[in-house]
Amino acid sequence: MSLLSRLKNSRIGSSIQYHIKPRKVKFEWQDTPIDWIPNQAFVSYFINEINMILPAGEFWFCRLYNKVLPQISDEKLAEDVRAFIRQEAMHAQAHSSANKEYLTVRNIQVQRNLDVMDYVFTQLLADQPLGYTVPKPLEKQWDLFRLGIIATVEHMTCVLGKYVLYNTYWEELGADPSMLDLVKWHGAEEIEHRSVAFDLYRHLGGGYISRYYQSVIVIGLVLGLWVDGAANILNQDPRFKENKAAVYKPWIWLEWYNISQQDNRLMPSPLWLISQQLGYLMPWYDPVHEAKTEDALAYLDRSPAAKRALPKVA
Repeated sequence: MSLLSRLKNSRIGSSIQYHIKPRKVKFEWQDTPIDWIPNQAFVSYFINEINMILPAGEFWFCRLYNKVLPQISDEKLAEDVRAFIRQEAMHAQAHSSANKEYLTVRNIQVQRNLDVMDYVFTQLLADQPLGYTVPKPLEKQWDLFRLGIIATVEHMTCVLGKYVLYNTYWEELGADPSMLDLVKWHGAEEIEHRSVAFDLYRHLGGGYISRYYQSVIVIGLVLGLWVDGAANILNQDPRFKENKAAVYKPWIWLEWYNISQQDNRLMPSPLWLISQQLGYLMPWYDPVHEAKTEDALAYLDRSPAAKRALPKVA
């Protein structure tokens, strides 16, 4: 049997030797400024946009995973998926709290961006896309396609999680502790559960060739939505009124690229993000090699938001 055939027909269970731990967190936003990285307004807005991008997608992850959970025949993988669902739900709640308790009270209008994300995940990628019923023979393939999208996104979030976990430069610049903790806590949990989506996708029949077109879709969707949303909140700040940023205008893309080229510790380059997707396309790709679980767990053990929630859990 050829390598391609083996990849296509592989059915695996969990590849994780540890137990994923869902955690409650509590963030306090009263002292967080809009420019949460001092003197870096563009970068602060750009990273803030993740608070609007993520909740709808993460709740969508949870809904789809709950739907396919009965199809999982490997007990450890089913355990991993349930833990993944709980972590993703907490991520969505944490970023929603930033939208409500941090950005909105500082007069940043977030609803337009949230509506865009809701449309993507409750309409385009819904069980009934745009209200159309998927024919019965195609239901499994539609679910598998969406599971592949999640696996591809999770590779990207693992890459970004590794970037923020090991990045000490924002802290050196005096970044706000709450926002810094949010991105590092989230990044660390992305590393902790980095294998789950890929394991589930292959367990339910996901093939190798599909990773190519799924990667093209995810890269275009993620970068486009990120820049579109960042442009909307940048335009609300008088400091950027001369640029009138938009996803279809060069300025915001060039500004992102130029800042990342000046110092890639301020923000990752869009070209770097695209290049990181190449590893996912290799036949021997394994998420376990993307980062170190021990480093992620070490941060999660000292996360202020996780510690703050402990008395509430008890």
